[in-house]
Amino acid sequence: MSSTAVPVNIGEAARLSGISARMVRHYESLGLLGEVHRTDSGYRQYSPADVHTLRFIKRSRDMGFSMEQVGELVGLWHNRRRTSASVKRIAKSHLEELEQRIAAMQGMQRTLAHLVHCCQGDHRPDCPILDDLAGLDDDSPATHA
Repeated sequence: MSSTAVPVNIGEAARLSGISARMVRHYESLGLLGEVHRTDSGYRQYSPADVHTLRFIKRSRDMGFSMEQVGELVGLWHNRRRTSASVKRIAKSHLEELEQRIAAMQGMQRTLAHLVHCCQGDHRPDCPILDDLAGLDDDSPATHA
């Protein structure tokens, strides 16, 4: 996927970066692209550097970075005086968030697998899955209303 040396319109910038034109406008409105050149008639013109930034944003979003983190990363990427420690801090924080989310999802998976195993799945109304969701296995009085 080679970028052209001349500016491109929003549709082509979207195609080259792999994101929708709507998201290109959104990222621009958030200030992630800086000042995008416009023609005399007001049409956006994206430079190869803009398209490269859009690809950077897409890759960052694909890795699950928040928009705030993406903004920080774009700023650091464009800042040649940055320290890699700043970048690592953001990535490490995101990695820890992902690890927590994965652990939580694995817990949900184990619980649901156990409930599915315990449910007879027959014609009777008794269902441990619904009982668990209703909190009927808890000893708290609020769940037995």
